[in-house]
Amino acid sequence: MCGGIFHWRMELQVKKIAQFMAENDKVAVWLGVKVREVKEGYAKIEMVVTDKMLNAAGICQGGAIFSFADFAFALASNSYGNVALATSASISFLNPVFEGEKLVAEAVEKNRTRRTGVYEVEVRKETGEPVALFVGNVFVKDKKIL
Repeated sequence: MCGGIFHWRMELQVKKIAQFMAENDKVAVWLGVKVREVKEGYAKIEMVVTDKMLNAAGICQGGAIFSFADFAFALASNSYGNVALATSASISFLNPVFEGEKLVAEAVEKNRTRRTGVYEVEVRKETGEPVALFVGNVFVKDKKIL
């Protein structure tokens, strides 16, 4: 029973962190990101590409896709409660995205120590077509998010 209560409290804390981040990350708010699921070391989010995200060629700007993936990365890496700040990140763009298409980003923890973490984020269209692959590293601070 004690394990169940502890697990429930951890889930509640992760949800509070995700809600705080979703409401206070100004870029995620501007992008219209919706949080689908968050647990320790994992996040799944979605957004719809708008005309304000398009480049001159009428394709979703790479910076918008990077910022979208970066927010999934931030949710997953900060889900334990301590502030985790990116030390590096890279992205490979695989397919173009157009206005009106829904994107889903799924961040998965690949490795975490007391002070560092490595995360992989797959960005896909709602149809499943791959859009981008993002890899990020964090430094974990002692400071708490909440």
